[in-house]
Amino acid sequence: MADIPKEFEYLPQGVLSRVKGEAPASKLKAVLGKVSEEFNNMQVSPGESVGLVAAESIGEPSTQMTLNTFHFAGVAEMNITMGLPRIIEVLDGRKNITTPMMDIYLEKPYSQGQDIKKIALSIKETLLRDVASEITINLADSRIEVIPDDAKLAEIGMTKPGVVSALKGQIKGVSVDLRKEFISFRLKKKEEGVNAIFKMKEKIKTLVIKGVKGISQVLPVKRGNEFIIITAGTNLKKILQMPMVDVTRTVSNDIFEIEAVLGIEAARQAIINEVYKVIENQGLNVDIRHMMLVADTMCNSGVIRGITRYGTVKEKVSVLARASFETPIKHLIDASLHGETDYLNSVVENVMINQPVPVGTGMVKLAMKEEQKK
Repeated sequence: MADIPKEFEYLPQGVLSRVKGEAPASKLKAVLGKVSEEFNNMQVSPGESVGLVAAESIGEPSTQMTLNTFHFAGVAEMNITMGLPRIIEVLDGRKNITTPMMDIYLEKPYSQGQDIKKIALSIKETLLRDVASEITINLADSRIEVIPDDAKLAEIGMTKPGVVSALKGQIKGVSVDLRKEFISFRLKKKEEGVNAIFKMKEKIKTLVIKGVKGISQVLPVKRGNEFIIITAGTNLKKILQMPMVDVTRTVSNDIFEIEAVLGIEAARQAIINEVYKVIENQGLNVDIRHMMLVADTMCNSGVIRGITRYGTVKEKVSVLARASFETPIKHLIDASLHGETDYLNSVVENVMINQPVPVGTGMVKLAMKEEQKK
């Protein structure tokens, strides 16, 4: 990089460009000297047990967390899992999280409050049962009759023909027609019994007529100098397709959904952000590099694996390390059946058989040649 003295060229490019952009030219060398000193102090010594340090650094403050596990997002009905339960949820790699939610950022002029309520209502999932005043079964004609509530339809800005066109094609093997007072659902196969009609009644109650599937609640809030929409429920793929949404900042708290839509690198960053958000919210201080190490461990195979016996522990090469975690007999039997070899390269297995651990000074193998006596 031009203008950077040669002795500082070893520093990361991101650090150099930031210093160059912010420090005045006259003080560039002095600032780089300070940055270089800080950078060298932050280096990890060879053989340092970074995993152990990270485990202690996250585990110790986690025990100080309050037991108030829910935080209300503006209204009492919409809560967010916080504290230790949220950290466990993320690090265990749980696919079904307690309170899935999204922060939807909007493009201008909507981020300044224009049509914010209208946009929020257009995102909220509206089911057929939300606008129906009555749902009845007509056994004589083998059909279900749904009478919509006109006031509720007007509230969400829909008409009866609009509801019918939204419902068509959502449920297979069923014809949907608009009659004078009601919407008719009839099974195409006439020989279907009463059971099938009752099952169909339960199914049609949950059909989506407007909004984004999975978004059960919406809450427009002002954050800083712009408006955003917080949602209960998440559907990142559909939301990112909306023209008024700022796709560069909109986030979900479901790391598996982020992995499916945006890829493993985005999921890794989401793990770091989610854990950091909880720790920061509790007023605790943990270096972000510990969380980065945990996120790397969870994502290094290309898919998210929780830190459990079904996730990262299962991937360990060492038989004894796997056995030390949970279900030891199962791991030992499997290893003997497959004739596995344990090369004792890590910490746990060496502790188990009482020999020096290959970290820190234990990494160095020193061979001495005795001086021969004359």
